[in-house]
Amino acid sequence: MTIVKPSLFPGGGSSPLCSLKSSLLTVAILTFVSLFYLSHNSLRTSPPSPVVVTPIHVPQTFAKEDKTDNNDDDGTAPTTGEDNYSDVYHSPESFRLNYAEMEKRFKVYIYPDGDPNTLQGTSYENMTVIVQDYVDGLIAKYPYWNRTLGADHFFVTCHDVGVRAFEGSPLLIKNIIRVVCSPSYNVGFIPHKDVALPQVLQPFALPAGGNDVENRTTLGFWAGHRNSKIRVILARVWENDTELDISNNRINRATGHLVYQKRFYRTKFCICPGGSQVNSARITDSIHYGCVPVILSDYYDLPFNDILDWRKFAVVLRERDVYNLKQILKNIPQSEFVSLHNNLVKVQKHIQWNSPPVKFDAFHMIMYELWLRHHVIKY
Repeated sequence: MTIVKPSLFPGGGSSPLCSLKSSLLTVAILTFVSLFYLSHNSLRTSPPSPVVVTPIHVPQTFAKEDKTDNNDDDGTAPTTGEDNYSDVYHSPESFRLNYAEMEKRFKVYIYPDGDPNTLQGTSYENMTVIVQDYVDGLIAKYPYWNRTLGADHFFVTCHDVGVRAFEGSPLLIKNIIRVVCSPSYNVGFIPHKDVALPQVLQPFALPAGGNDVENRTTLGFWAGHRNSKIRVILARVWENDTELDISNNRINRATGHLVYQKRFYRTKFCICPGGSQVNSARITDSIHYGCVPVILSDYYDLPFNDILDWRKFAVVLRERDVYNLKQILKNIPQSEFVSLHNNLVKVQKHIQWNSPPVKFDAFHMIMYELWLRHHVIKY
């Protein structure tokens, strides 16, 4: 069980902010499981002893002020670039107000218990026992779990290993907030409780794309392994098409340097079928490189779906639409494609991890998702 041991502050040691951000990113990449405890100033005071859990505030990291719109004589305040909340959000004003409140009041506590190497080399059956024993230990040692039966706790994992480690504990699945990369709501993911973590493979091999629609001459692109039914169908139906660039295997590196990544720059729509799970890192790759993602994955609760309006910057289809894929994409007017592309550029900051974190990046979006869930936690 991976638990980040916090530094006690004030004093030396690493920054608590960096410790929390690093813990989230590390468990996402290395597929370990961590357990954290949420606290909201509006609901309950902080734990009495910093030795037990160390408070780590979500940072108020603001973008540099845009000096192009200065204060005039009309008495209005100057605006910043980050104040431009566009229609990629379901409710821009609600997002703005709630985000500001989250920055001021939200706290996360990390349990110091646990060994980072516990789950390495361990069978799935043993993982389930280890997780249950670990939680039982927290219940016996601290008072915080018992107030809500774990409803104000969360764990993070970007691999199905961590998800499967909790499968033997139905009570944990029911109560705890799961921040996972495989949010399939037909196999236990609970959208109003759990959080969909974007699967991001960083660093990206090439810079972000965007504002380059004139260079995108290929209608659609996909290359990958046929490790799911939808991928098998996609390759079988479209791999010989002259307008869709579909390959039923990964692009061989021998064909050239970063050939796969460069295809994103030349394509209007990048096909994102589910693989062994509903999720795929291809979605965030597409967003980063400025290629409008085409979601072909049923039962997928898309990352930040309750915040972002995915239909403003992506094409969301049902898996059965794969047979009409080319016609669907060709029927999208150029003006609509340009709008999707421009909105996509606005979303890129939300799937980027930074160290230290910056406002609106992936770290803060996950924190915001957790902050929203305090409304359903009852004490």
